[in-house]
Amino acid sequence: METAELIKSLVRDGQLLAAAAVEAGPGAPVPTCPDWQVRDLLRHISMVHRWATAFVTEGYTGYHPAEPETGLDGDELVEWFREGHGLLVAALSEAPPDVQCWTFLPAPSPLAFWTRRQAHETAIHRADAESALGGKPGPVAAAFAADGIAELLTGFHGRSRSRVRSEAPLSLRVRPLDTDDVWTVWFSTDAPRTEPSDEGPADCELSGTAEQLYLALWNRLPLSAVSVTGDADVARLWRDRSPVTWS
Repeated sequence: METAELIKSLVRDGQLLAAAAVEAGPGAPVPTCPDWQVRDLLRHISMVHRWATAFVTEGYTGYHPAEPETGLDGDELVEWFREGHGLLVAALSEAPPDVQCWTFLPAPSPLAFWTRRQAHETAIHRADAESALGGKPGPVAAAFAADGIAELLTGFHGRSRSRVRSEAPLSLRVRPLDTDDVWTVWFSTDAPRTEPSDEGPADCELSGTAEQLYLALWNRLPLSAVSVTGDADVARLWRDRSPVTWS
């Protein structure tokens, strides 16, 4: 997706996240992140937004640690989130296309990386905030969801730190029904390998809308939200070992 489109998504999802947090209240539990209340979610995403902003605005070319999470709560915490979200949007919108700074996943440029990463970071945590309201997350555009699936499969789980491993070779196919995308992920004792291909048989296939697959692969919807064909143990292996954590 183009940077401008991702920034639009970042703006929208940040606004929706704040609105859901206000409606739910700071003490509401977040079902998609069982150890969190809404205040924990806001403190985390505010920290991440400011951390990302610093790379773009300060031009750090190596890893730079995030500042500690704020201790604010209630209305002050919501405003802290909105301020940090606004600073991130401004930084990405105003940065020159050739800005140089540290990144941690493959991307055409640092600006493309940070825009994509923070758009999806915010979208997933928007789903978390909406889960605190007791319903299902709001809609995710198919093209955006497919882009997020690609980032998760080829980016996060293309790294050596991915915990998705299997002693026996296994394959998982991911097939959105509302886009032209399809991916096959091969599990082994090494990091998973993903290719945009549907050639040959797969041990397990997940299919559904891009939105359903995006949220299920990020463990924001149960596997029952998508169609699972073949060996369901492969899908459960993904669910159990794929969560991406901050540390």
